[in-house]
Amino acid sequence: MLRFYNAQILSLDGDCKIRKGELWTDGDRIIYLGETPQRLPQFDRKLDMGGKLLMPSFKNAHAHSAMTFLRSFSEDVPLQEWLFEKVFPYEAKLTAEDVYIFTKLAIAEYLSSGITAAFDMYVEPEAIVQAGIECGFRTVLCSGVSGGAEDIHRLQRMYEQFRNCHPLVQYRLGFHAEYTSDEALRREIAKLAQAEKQPVYMHISETKKEHEECIARNGCTPAQHFAELGMWEYGGGGFHGVWLDAADRAIFREKGLWMITCPGSNAKLASGIAPLKECIEEGVPLAVGTDGAASNNALDPFREMYLAATLQRLRCMDAAAVPATAVLEAATVGSARAMGLHDCDVLAVGKQADFIALDMSLPNLQPAHDPVRNLVYSGGKQNVAMTVCAGQILYEKGSYALIPDIEALYAEAQRRAKVLTQD
Repeated sequence: MLRFYNAQILSLDGDCKIRKGELWTDGDRIIYLGETPQRLPQFDRKLDMGGKLLMPSFKNAHAHSAMTFLRSFSEDVPLQEWLFEKVFPYEAKLTAEDVYIFTKLAIAEYLSSGITAAFDMYVEPEAIVQAGIECGFRTVLCSGVSGGAEDIHRLQRMYEQFRNCHPLVQYRLGFHAEYTSDEALRREIAKLAQAEKQPVYMHISETKKEHEECIARNGCTPAQHFAELGMWEYGGGGFHGVWLDAADRAIFREKGLWMITCPGSNAKLASGIAPLKECIEEGVPLAVGTDGAASNNALDPFREMYLAATLQRLRCMDAAAVPATAVLEAATVGSARAMGLHDCDVLAVGKQADFIALDMSLPNLQPAHDPVRNLVYSGGKQNVAMTVCAGQILYEKGSYALIPDIEALYAEAQRRAKVLTQD
């Protein structure tokens, strides 16, 4: 058993109040959360947190982790040009070993940022899973199939292969987007989702061009099209959703679909600002992702929270458009639930021990008039002192427990990126 004591605790289990206390783990579970009792059992390790804040870890609800290989490779170009000329051709060169290395690089960044799980849509899923397991990191794979109806067989194989392959791995049905898939494939995915009673996820209405061209092709928006196909009878969600209109949001609310916003990527690629204020007001559940490092370029939940909150103010010309607490909950609790990680969402007895320790004494969080809101507006990855996943301390004081030679990883990633991006 591990004892984390002399701590502040933000459980996010029903409120955003900070309380003094301690947290105990046994294996991968939280077994105690509260004030220090008079009698203590024997512990394998006792950790004095020195007043640090324990809270649920961040979950990255939309990622293409191995896209770290294209970080800062192609800048200052529109999305369609960037995607079809500077991303897809180079991704076609990736090997499984490349994806393994670049996913590990992303995981190192995730852990140092307080992220313990990623909703990862990318190629070479075996390599993604291997990297995650070796690093003790949670991976929720989301299929990114595209093309025609024949690709349904590949999706079915991946679903069977990965859905129960390891305690740290889950699998969700999905496809890349409307504009990269045939209607025949989308119909087959809807049938599979209904047969397996599973949610479905995809990129949706990320750009105005995508949104309007779908209307031209199908006579309705992507959300309306997918609903008509029966895609979401068992839930799911959409990544980005920048151009969701009122009717789209009504579908999301009625079917309990997750709006997974990626404000950093959407701002950098000039895709627009998602209607988060309306989503919150209308009861659409909200989660937060980073997208890939090629379009963001950081995998930093603090930056995403800040942008999610402040860009809404600009969009709505309203300095009170979105509460900071709603954004914090979306990046932690909401993102976990959007990914199906209901056992990892809040700090509570019996839940998975996925949490972080934040150093609230650093100058960027001083003075502490409102510590919770400070995390959204002033917090940064420099405040992450410890990251724990499934009861295992994976990151502490700049060191990675399961990535022993981080410098060697950096060097190998640099070498492979140089080779891959040569024309």
